[in-house]
Amino acid sequence: MEQYEIFSILDSVDSTNNYAMAQVRAGLASHGRAWFAHNQTAGKGQRGKGWQSNPGDNILLSILIKPSERTDPNRFIFNAAIALTCIRFLHSLTTISFNIKWPNDIYWNDRKAGGILIENIIQGNQWKWSVIGIGINVNQTLFTSITGNPVSLKNITGRSFDTIALAKLLHTTILESIDQNKMSPVKIMQDYNSLLYKKDVEIQLRKNNVVFKTYIKEVDEFGRLLTHDEINRSFISGEVEWIIP
Repeated sequence: MEQYEIFSILDSVDSTNNYAMAQVRAGLASHGRAWFAHNQTAGKGQRGKGWQSNPGDNILLSILIKPSERTDPNRFIFNAAIALTCIRFLHSLTTISFNIKWPNDIYWNDRKAGGILIENIIQGNQWKWSVIGIGINVNQTLFTSITGNPVSLKNITGRSFDTIALAKLLHTTILESIDQNKMSPVKIMQDYNSLLYKKDVEIQLRKNNVVFKTYIKEVDEFGRLLTHDEINRSFISGEVEWIIP
C-alpha cells in the first residue's frame, strides 16, 4: 500500500500530464505516483482540446502507471477499465448515475462532468508507461466555456467537496482497481457499453466537414465507435466530431 501514498500537490502547472511525462523523461518515474494541481495553465483534453478549470475548484490529477504482466495488452481495454472506475467512484460519492461519452468523457444527462486523457509511452513494441490524466468538475458552478455543456458535482448535488481529499481517494481507488485486475476484457467492454452515452439513440456526427445522422450501437474492444443507419459504420477516436444540439 505504500505506493498509494505517493501523492504530490502542485500549486500551478501547465498540465499535470505534461509534468508526469517530464518525470518519466528525467528518470524519476515510479508506478502509482500522482500529481494533483490546484491550477493548470494549459490543461489538455481529447483531440488537443483545452481543459478549463477555476483554480482550486476541481480535480486535476495525473497518475503514472507502469503496466505489469497482468495488464491487458489491449490499451483500449485499459482505458475502458479506468473510465469505469471513475464512473463507479462518482456514483459511490453521489448515488447518481453517470455515462461514458465515447471515448472517455464523463457525462451526467447531457452535460460534461469530467474527462480522461490517457497518454502512453511506447518503446519499440513495449508499453512502458501510461499517464492517466483525470479532470473532474467538483466545486466550480460557473463555466466560461460552453463546450460539452459542463456541469460540476456541486451543480448536481448542491454539496461542496474537499477536492484534495477526493483526489487522494480517487488515486487509491484507481490503483487498487489496476492492481487487483479482476475483470475480464469481455466484462469490461460489456460494462463500458452498458454506460455508453446515447447508446441506441440517433446522433449527429461530422467527418471531413460532412454532417450525418447515425445510431450508436457500441464501442468495440479496440476503441472503435460502431454505428448504423443505411450502412454499418466504424470510427476511430478523433475521426469524427460530435454535433451536440
